[in-house]
Amino acid sequence: MLYLHAMGHFNPENVISNQFLEDLDIGTNNEWIVERVGIVNRRTVLPLDYIRETKNTDFRAASEARLYTNAQMAAASARKALARVNLKPEDIGMVIAGSSSPDNIAPAESSAVAAELGIEVPCLDMNSACSSFGMQMNYLSIMQPDALPPYVLVVDSETLTKTVDYADRSMAVLFGDGSAAAIVSTRVPSRAAFASSTFGSRPSAWEKVGIGWNWRFGQDGNAVQGFAIRKTTEGVRELKSRYADSAGRFIFIGHQANLSMLTTVCERTGIAPENHWYGVDQFGNTGCCGAPAVLSAHWEKIHSGDYVAMSIVGAGLSWAHLMLIIGDEK
Repeated sequence: MLYLHAMGHFNPENVISNQFLEDLDIGTNNEWIVERVGIVNRRTVLPLDYIRETKNTDFRAASEARLYTNAQMAAASARKALARVNLKPEDIGMVIAGSSSPDNIAPAESSAVAAELGIEVPCLDMNSACSSFGMQMNYLSIMQPDALPPYVLVVDSETLTKTVDYADRSMAVLFGDGSAAAIVSTRVPSRAAFASSTFGSRPSAWEKVGIGWNWRFGQDGNAVQGFAIRKTTEGVRELKSRYADSAGRFIFIGHQANLSMLTTVCERTGIAPENHWYGVDQFGNTGCCGAPAVLSAHWEKIHSGDYVAMSIVGAGLSWAHLMLIIGDEK
């Protein structure tokens, strides 16, 4: 059993609104964006004046201009999670990180996160792009309890806006930056536990979406959207068939790609609006931190009897389905 002790999240303060994008004169406006992807705002590590003046045509300049590193945002999320469960950084025995937009090829980004927190512990990265959180939970859940320290910190941090060409409206409207953190344990019980987790991938379609050698995001939009809807729908239906009858509330959190995709899944699986938790409308697609950040944002709202279904898809193509059950306070 993998126990979830706390979640944390962080988003940078700079807001890319739909009006901001309209003012860039790239052929878009609020109505066009909301109708297609349901996004109103996004957060970015980049200075807004930098985007206005350059439209981010040079990734190397974006890396220099950014206000936060991935590790700094991940550490901010970690501190929030630690505070929620009354732990200190030195209570953490391992750090695992994931990202679609790492700051460095080597070393592991988790090492930079641990350094930000001032701890000397084993560090490794586990990355499957946007599905990383689900994949990380799946693999930790099948570990022998004694193989891991009492508390493991898992962080997923994205600076996706540094990969966006803001002259391309199809990309400019989608992405935001942020981070999420989870404190988990195979040895110390808590009120929240993952009762089920699965992870899979379709390597033959690996070229459908990704960030290439030039650090620019690219995708076959129609193919990826169709895959995301199908796989998420399959996952939610499977989890509902197994757990819905036992749930006080059956809550759905999906990959925060766009609101249109998530709404379609809810319609196909019978998820009521009040049981669909999301943040993509205000934060955009924040990659692998999107779904766990939504869980963190609702952390104080979960209560005994809640069943939280997380169905997350990503590049690879990859997918993960999690069932988080909330019990009584420990």
